[in-house]
Amino acid sequence: MQKKSILQMNKDPNSTFSIFSNFPDMYFLISAAGEINSMNLAASNLIKEKDANESYTEIFDLIELCDRNEAVKIFNYCIREHKSKQYKTRFFINRKLIDVNLTFSIPFSEDDVEFQNSIIVIARDITEDKKKEDDLLRFHNVANGSVNPVLITDITGKMIYVNPAFVKVTGYTREELIGRNPKIFGSGKMGRKFWDKVWAQISSGKVWSGEIEDTKKNGEAFHSHLLISPILDKDEKVNGYFGIHRDLSEKRILEKQLIHTQKMESIGTLAAGIAHEVGNPLASISALVQVVQRDSEDQFVKEKLGLVKSQVTRISKIIRDLVDFSRPSNYELRLTDINHSIREAVNITRVGTKAKNVEFNINLSEEVPSLPLIPDQLEQVFLNILINAIDAINEDELNKKSSKIDVSSLIEDDQVVITFSDTGPGIKEDDVSKVFEPFFTTKEQGKGTGLGLWVSYGIIKSFQGDIKIKSELRKGTSFILTIPIET
Repeated sequence: MQKKSILQMNKDPNSTFSIFSNFPDMYFLISAAGEINSMNLAASNLIKEKDANESYTEIFDLIELCDRNEAVKIFNYCIREHKSKQYKTRFFINRKLIDVNLTFSIPFSEDDVEFQNSIIVIARDITEDKKKEDDLLRFHNVANGSVNPVLITDITGKMIYVNPAFVKVTGYTREELIGRNPKIFGSGKMGRKFWDKVWAQISSGKVWSGEIEDTKKNGEAFHSHLLISPILDKDEKVNGYFGIHRDLSEKRILEKQLIHTQKMESIGTLAAGIAHEVGNPLASISALVQVVQRDSEDQFVKEKLGLVKSQVTRISKIIRDLVDFSRPSNYELRLTDINHSIREAVNITRVGTKAKNVEFNINLSEEVPSLPLIPDQLEQVFLNILINAIDAINEDELNKKSSKIDVSSLIEDDQVVITFSDTGPGIKEDDVSKVFEPFFTTKEQGKGTGLGLWVSYGIIKSFQGDIKIKSELRKGTSFILTIPIET
């Protein structure tokens, strides 16, 4: 006998199965052989055969081909064990895939002839749920893998999700953050009025973005660009907030370096003018002092004129340093043996009376190449740093340890790295950032011009290099010079 098409199966309104007729899920009454005997309205509305060659007479005809074998196994298990079981699969109906959750259920009454040797299959359309689940999984993978700190809060502002990057940046554990308000890492610098405006904007359903400063668990400042987006429900009502930070720490460092460079350029321009205006009158004063010294027989006058002359000489040196820094060098680039320049600077420093009790440890890499530089300027930089180190060691009255200067050179990341480390008293943290400023000195009045390191900084920068300082009180100071091999 020819099997009926599924759409030809008219359900008896008096049958027990008819109670499922208006249920939103799809209900099928299946024989032990898998044939569809009855179905409710939701199922018949979905299955609308347009192709005469398509025939859905068995429940397995609806299931995607790759899942049918597994569906048959579950179906047979339910028949054999008289137990219910669920299975997630997809219906392939009229060339369209539909995600469904199947429940193979034993009928509640076997006394009813209609349900004898039958099984009820409930198919719930989970297409939208599956889409939401996939979207959530994709978001979770993206958020978890993002290098930017991400957080989600509920409508009251309490954190309900933070990604690994957020935990890493703030220093808090996930357990310390969940359920807390983000104000726990606020720096307090933005002010209550600022955050009141932010809250008013996002609670109205609008996105807010701007630069803020937070504080990590260890007290360090964390600068970031924060974007806060309201999370809306299906009724367009705010039910939470999504925030993402973009780290601005590197940007702030570059801004400080730019400001410092601009300041140095401005001072250099000023220095050139000062050198010109002061140089000529100073030369006249020096000449007059020498004339009076020659003509005077008064010992007292000669002594005082000698003091004047020494101060004129000191001012002249300052002017020469200013000019050297502020105007383009007349020296020509030459292939320079950096290690040789280091040795020359050390040898010159060693002969000074202040260095007689200082031990020099030299460790120079033979791999350091010769580079196109200005030898005299490079040697001057090394001398300035070494002389400063000697002065620091000698002025450290509390220094009970050995007086030592370590000098090394090596190749690292396509750069020549030269390090000068001393066992002096170190530099105060507040003073480290001022070391390369003109006229800044920690020496006693009259013992330093405060221009040596400033000039050295300018020279190394002209070689496209850099100088950094690492210093710790009572432990010493290190100057790290880097010069790119491709200068």
